[in-house]
Amino acid sequence: MSLTESTFILPKEAQLTQKQQQITQQILQFASQHLNAKTAAVFVLSGDAGAGKSVVLSTVFNELQKRTQSRDSVFYQTDNHLLVNHNEMLKIYWEIAGQTDYLKKKSFEKPTPFINRMNKRQKQADIVFVDEAQLLLSQADPFNHFKAANQLDEVMRLTHVLVIVADFNQVVKLKSYWSKSLLQQHLAGHPVEQADLNQQLRIQDDKLAAWINSLIEGKLRPLPAAADYELRIFADGQPLFAWVKAHDQVSGLSRILATTDFPFRVFSREPWYVTAGSLKLPWDRFNYQDRPWASQPETINEVGSIYTIQGFDLNYAGVILGPSVTYEPKTDQVIFHPEKFEDQTALQKRHQADLPDEKAAQIKILKNVANILLKRGRYGLGIYAVDPALRQKLLMLAKK
Repeated sequence: MSLTESTFILPKEAQLTQKQQQITQQILQFASQHLNAKTAAVFVLSGDAGAGKSVVLSTVFNELQKRTQSRDSVFYQTDNHLLVNHNEMLKIYWEIAGQTDYLKKKSFEKPTPFINRMNKRQKQADIVFVDEAQLLLSQADPFNHFKAANQLDEVMRLTHVLVIVADFNQVVKLKSYWSKSLLQQHLAGHPVEQADLNQQLRIQDDKLAAWINSLIEGKLRPLPAAADYELRIFADGQPLFAWVKAHDQVSGLSRILATTDFPFRVFSREPWYVTAGSLKLPWDRFNYQDRPWASQPETINEVGSIYTIQGFDLNYAGVILGPSVTYEPKTDQVIFHPEKFEDQTALQKRHQADLPDEKAAQIKILKNVANILLKRGRYGLGIYAVDPALRQKLLMLAKK
């Protein structure tokens, strides 16, 4: 399966939108102006899931690396790197590197190895790009061999120009907790330029995107009528799975996903299962292969998580909302419960006392996880809710 089908990589015949082209040129100009900056100059590109941020970042980096080989370019022989704190996305970038003459696999890596290597060599890069910057660690993390206080601060110290792509609605761990205000605090004293991508390119129906946003904020609205998008609510997990498999056979790239509300161990050899009514399927396993999880045919019989699907496109997504997402009929509100969330490592208490309300931050992470999953499908979304009250409410809205 071609990566252009499931990722931000554009087919050769595809074109950037006018806004994406504008931002691409804006970033290149910003980088050329600040190549010799003593204090790192930072370009921040933000936008919602599916707005095409990674497309822009990949396009700019590709163009930049081309220019490093031209004697006539201001970027000639510059030392540039692209970092991403996400295993599956890193595999995409490595595959891109293998398909061109001017991209090298060593130019793409995780932040911690980059930081440790540059510190050891006492070197400074010219331009650094960070995709999914909301995954940067904002505290020390021995498990990931990161001993400093903040990855963003460390990367800024090690480059002249930093270009980051961030979506604060995709923060999924307290150890990498970021908000707009926290980012501004760390960027204080640095030259900063910002741009936003607001057009939804994955889910192109505005009414459907608004419906998902409303659900995440706790309010269930009548299901929107979408001519080019299939939104289905299911009373059981088995028909949801059948729906996903049928679309996978016809349209390809359709998968079952779930909020992290079911027991799992990352490196366990035994399977851990997700249950949805009469459906029982194994969680996705740690992916040792070079190909991303979503592009492997056999994963049609697994349940994907944010760790395997974040940053990817699906044609049709079947989403299981687990026990942490409930509905309260008396207040007509969707409620998120951190105490029911199985991914407790994501909610571990921060070392820094920089969260005014830790419970609110935990709830925000649960909302972000649901938002990421619900916005994966380009052409269709199926939903099964484990909570009986939420399931009944969704089914009632579907009948209307």
